[in-house]
Amino acid sequence: MKKLALWEAQHPKIVILIALALLVPAILGFALTRINYDIMSYLPDSVESVQGEAILDETFNNAGMSIIIVENSEAKYAAALKEEIEKMDAVSSVVWVDTLADISIPKDILPDVLTDVFYSKSEDSTMMLVQYKYTGSSNETMEAIKNIKALLSKNAFISGVSAVVEDTKELSEKEAPLYVVLAVVLALIAMSIMMDSWIQPFIVLAALGMAIIYNMGTNIFKGEISFITQSIAAILQLGVTMDYSVFLIDRYYEEKEKYPTREEAMANAVTKSFTALMGSSLTTLFGFIALCFMTFTLGIDIGIVMAKGVVFGILTVVLVLPELVLIFEDKIRKYRHKSYLPHFDRLNNFVFKHKAIFAVLFVVLLVPSYFIQSKVDIYYNMDKILPKNLISIQGLYKLRDEFQMASTQFIIVDDSIDSSKLTELENELEELDGVSSTLSYNKFIGPAIPDDIIPDAILDICKKDGKQLMMVNSVYEAASDELNDQIEKMNSIVKSYDPNAIITGEGAITKDMITTTARDFKVTAALSVIAIFILLALTFKSALLPVLLILSIELAIWINLSISKILGAEVSFVGPTIINCIQLGATVDYAVLLTTRFREELHAGLSKKEAILKAANIAERSVLLSASVFFAATFGVYLICNIPIVKGVCSLLARGSVISAASIVFFLMPLLYIFEGAISKTTVGWAKGKKAAAVSAEETSKEENENA
Repeated sequence: MKKLALWEAQHPKIVILIALALLVPAILGFALTRINYDIMSYLPDSVESVQGEAILDETFNNAGMSIIIVENSEAKYAAALKEEIEKMDAVSSVVWVDTLADISIPKDILPDVLTDVFYSKSEDSTMMLVQYKYTGSSNETMEAIKNIKALLSKNAFISGVSAVVEDTKELSEKEAPLYVVLAVVLALIAMSIMMDSWIQPFIVLAALGMAIIYNMGTNIFKGEISFITQSIAAILQLGVTMDYSVFLIDRYYEEKEKYPTREEAMANAVTKSFTALMGSSLTTLFGFIALCFMTFTLGIDIGIVMAKGVVFGILTVVLVLPELVLIFEDKIRKYRHKSYLPHFDRLNNFVFKHKAIFAVLFVVLLVPSYFIQSKVDIYYNMDKILPKNLISIQGLYKLRDEFQMASTQFIIVDDSIDSSKLTELENELEELDGVSSTLSYNKFIGPAIPDDIIPDAILDICKKDGKQLMMVNSVYEAASDELNDQIEKMNSIVKSYDPNAIITGEGAITKDMITTTARDFKVTAALSVIAIFILLALTFKSALLPVLLILSIELAIWINLSISKILGAEVSFVGPTIINCIQLGATVDYAVLLTTRFREELHAGLSKKEAILKAANIAERSVLLSASVFFAATFGVYLICNIPIVKGVCSLLARGSVISAASIVFFLMPLLYIFEGAISKTTVGWAKGKKAAAVSAEETSKEENENA
């Protein structure tokens, strides 16, 4: 390692040229990586509702069906709109009243089966169903929906899962670049204030920027990433790898005093830093890897991308940053300024003086914070994941308020079921509380009319390949307890007629998402704690230290989520899982830094009190810098983001970085001092030099006499 580091230090320009050349394929890979905007697509294939969606897509071309709502307009406008939509290449069919009846027939004398489905009961509104030739979230379907939106008047709206996905895509593409720009600007401001050079922040960001591009470019091997991952990955990577850069630069200036040349000093700094950085980064890496054990595969998406980000961050810090520092060192020195990073002497003396109070407060907060955070309100609804002003969300509200279609379920049954039995099934479903209407082939056509004289548009949407499709509309919103209970009853009724029947649709998928993510939340939270506990136990060769370190960060996580509950704020379903893994993995480094420094000072012969105060004064400056950059980047995105699910995650991450840093200062520092004796007995190699041991014993005896 040292030979490699020395060669790099002696040939910085060659290394930088190689690094810049590698950006070309990385940028190309980033451009070619597809972005997935459909959150529901991350449910596992084993879930029945997902299997139903596959049948809707493959058999009925219906998984991405859109619903057009037209208000206060003449029938001629709706007919003309339908005709224009039908001309689009990606559209397979559009079903409206005129598919089954002439629009010249007055609405009042149309059959109830048509008016109940295609006209609202309270408003002068009508709706039509649009089917596509391609899957619901395909590029062709997205382009078709974009073109449909361009045709709609101010009195027309589009809704459905695919419309929501297209709106998400449009908004995310517009905002995602702004997130990165703002995060970089705010990170620069934070670093410029706290570092002692105006140039150094740009050097650090240049190296980390390369790492981010490498990471995002290599996502091409995955084929696609989620829009949530795309929105937060760069910001998270910047926040969690910032302290690696600061650590290396600080180490370089320490080594310069020991070696005759800059190159030797940098080579030694890289060599010593690499082992320390690998150990530190593993906790973060394990936190992200825990996400990969989610059955809701959005966790795998975020976990893999962020784990790669940590690896690229480490490699860039030890392979690229040293060369940038050597090349621009003269500029760094030339533009030095006073650092505005505060000193913590007075604060740490205050905390140390009241250490018993803070230790008791730590214990007192554990149980209530855990209990409160477990009761945090979680939402799954599409209308809460996205802004309310999007046309697809407005369409959802129109369906709910004017057509009593707050949610729609699709039931897929065997076509061989007798029509009389299907009529009984429909009647039972319509009698369920909250069911507003049903739409089915059997209800429209009846048993007397043969299939060969039925319009293809009706057959394609209702009956195909030995399967028959029923649409059941409910006044209950997706993710509500009422709808989940209704789906349970609906499933029981349907299975009694066809054991192989499947219920799918937004409500059924959301219900399965609730079940899946609830299990994932528990599994990933436990795995991240266990993995990091084992890593810390091996790193420190200790049984007690991992408990103290993890509890100090877990308390910060619980307080973070508890604040959301206390403020009455709902949290998106991905929020708790991401926070438990990412906040633990990313900020436990703060605890490791303080603990490692405390041990070093004890080994250097300082008394227990001197060691903890010196360690805190030194470590907390690095913690503050890292937490400030993490906070600035994520809070900046929170301020400008219009996608509630991304905004909520950034809010939790920003708040979490501050709370974790505070937990280290006010809780971990007193705990390390108070439990130092127990730590010494349960940790291999914690033993101090004779001088330190004697001083510590004298100190302990004095305290015992004072207490007596």
